[in-house]
Amino acid sequence: MMGLAWQQGPLATGSVGHFLTEQPLPSRLLFAEPLRRRMRVRFADVWIADSPDVVLLHEPGRYPVAYFPLSDVRGATLIAEERVTQHRDLGDTRWFTVAVPGRQAGHGAWRHTNLPRHAAVLDGRVAFAWRGMDAFYEEDERIVGHAADSYHRIDVRSTSRHLVVRDGERVIAETRQPLALYESGFAPRWYVPRADIDQAALKLVDGQTFCPYKGICSYYDVGGRRRAAWSYVGAWTEVGRVRNLVSFEPDKIDVHLDGQQLRLEPGQTVVPHGVDRGLDTDEVVGRH
Repeated sequence: MMGLAWQQGPLATGSVGHFLTEQPLPSRLLFAEPLRRRMRVRFADVWIADSPDVVLLHEPGRYPVAYFPLSDVRGATLIAEERVTQHRDLGDTRWFTVAVPGRQAGHGAWRHTNLPRHAAVLDGRVAFAWRGMDAFYEEDERIVGHAADSYHRIDVRSTSRHLVVRDGERVIAETRQPLALYESGFAPRWYVPRADIDQAALKLVDGQTFCPYKGICSYYDVGGRRRAAWSYVGAWTEVGRVRNLVSFEPDKIDVHLDGQQLRLEPGQTVVPHGVDRGLDTDEVVGRH
């Protein structure tokens, strides 16, 4: 997933584009902006934060992080720890245990306590570790994976281009009606209707992954090529056009588009876990 500062976004260290400026920009740029949405945090069935005044921080190599005013955090929820770390741009970072009756989460929240003047917008604000909390909401709707990034976009387009997938000499798929999925920071992905696939070639394997923008992804072995194809069988409404279609990984199996073999472009790896994200299926199963 990509946004303003993650994957190949404009503020990422591996940006696919560049700013047209005479002077080079700093190697790291942080961007803070008002979320302009009411956001809430739930822990052990307690709403521990609820605010319409959230600031979203984008920094290279991380997903967006929501910072709540301390005044909008439930009283006596944060217990200061001895732990103080150094943020390379924002200085001293004090960590907190998040505690409610009967339950605690160590290192569950943090705030920057010695901010440089140019980062004063984060003063008096606290962020919560995504995987340490039970759920995050915008209004009454749960959001999963990480804080929603308004700079992440997906477009699905119909095309009549000729796509052929081969395992050696065997044609696995051939279509002139694939769907092209363009996702911020990623190379185009080509989705094939199942009617145009040799279904006997696909072997469903254990293990799924999760995308906060598309849903739960299932994988298939193709011959001896492990996890060479995938499908969002129950793709979310926002990308419903690719629901139950299949896409093939060009570094694992031969994929030709209009006679040209596709190659996996660099910078496509997604890191599933971190203090700012939890990109596994556990969080989305039983979503409510």
